[in-house]
Order: sequence, then structure tokens, then C-alpha cells
Amino acid sequence: MQGGMADKEIISRVLQGDRQFFAELVNRHQHFVFTIALRYARNRQDAEEIAQDVFVKAYRSLADYKQTAKFSTWLYAITANTCSSFLRKKKLETRSLTDQQIFDQANNYHAGSNDIVANTSGANLLNRAMRLLNAEDSTIITLFYKGDQSIEEIGKILGIKPNNAKVKLHRARQRLKEKMELHFGNEVREMCG
Repeated sequence: MQGGMADKEIISRVLQGDRQFFAELVNRHQHFVFTIALRYARNRQDAEEIAQDVFVKAYRSLADYKQTAKFSTWLYAITANTCSSFLRKKKLETRSLTDQQIFDQANNYHAGSNDIVANTSGANLLNRAMRLLNAEDSTIITLFYKGDQSIEEIGKILGIKPNNAKVKLHRARQRLKEKMELHFGNEVREMCG
């Protein structure tokens, strides 16, 4: 029923009083929020707590969403702020997207969902290669592909000009390709077969 609706349509329905539609927004964006939270938190439990707080804050602030940018961009800002607040309260060390344990936990979390694509060997290879990248490259690739952010939105999130974001994304893709070829060349060739 809600699967074909755009985020903005769902938000409009929620603001009109159909609160059950907010669950669709949570379903669409929970893995994205959880992955970002896991980047900052030490463990799955903390990441789940952060993700829950993010969606509570998003629900309470939904009327403030201006709809000039994608909902996921607005949600990313809430997630980043919630993570920072959580870390200050808990005094946790931040972790990078390249930390293997974090990607393993994110994959385990997502493995329980109905998203078949994320469980393919290709996705597994991609995640393994992403662990070999530096934090900046992993972040920009995650924002573009998993977060579905545009170049302009990535620029805003990272505080850089869109052209710089485009260049950084291009270079990150190149480094990812090099890592895939260097470390997983045989597996990639077998998959392409």
C-alpha cells in the first residue's frame, strides 16, 4: 500500500494525522540510520538505542521538515546530531566505517530483513572491500549508494562544495575498484563468469 509512495507523500499523510504511515518511513530508512549509528557507537545495543532516538526525534520534528531536500538528508542531520549527543553522554570512542566489526554487525542486522540484495555474495564482497577504504572514502560511498544522497546533498552534509564532493566520490570509487581488483579479483571474475 505505502511501498510506492514517495517519502514526501508519506510525510504529508503523517502530518494529516495518519500516524501509522510513519512506520513506512522507519522501514525505508532504518538500515541507513542504524549503519551510521553503528559507525559511532561501540556496539549493536548502543546503535539500536541511537536509531530509536533518531526516529523519535524525527517524528516529533516532522512538522519542521521543509521538504527542500530529501528526507534522508534531513534524517542524516538528526542522526549525526543524535550520535554526537550520545557520545558526549556515554563518552564513547568513535569508530570509522572501515572497522570490520562494524560492517559485520551492520550486515548481521540487515541479514534478518527481507532485503535479498543485501545478502548476495556481491554485496558481501563490496562490504569487505569497503572495509579496506579510509573513513572519508567509506563515508562518501555510503552516503551516495546506501543513503541515496545526491552530490549536492553530500556536499551539504560534509560541508564542501558539490564539485569537491563529486571529485571525492569519483576518487573513492576508483580506490574501491582498485581494492576490489587487488584483494578480490578472482571472486569478482567468478561472479561475472
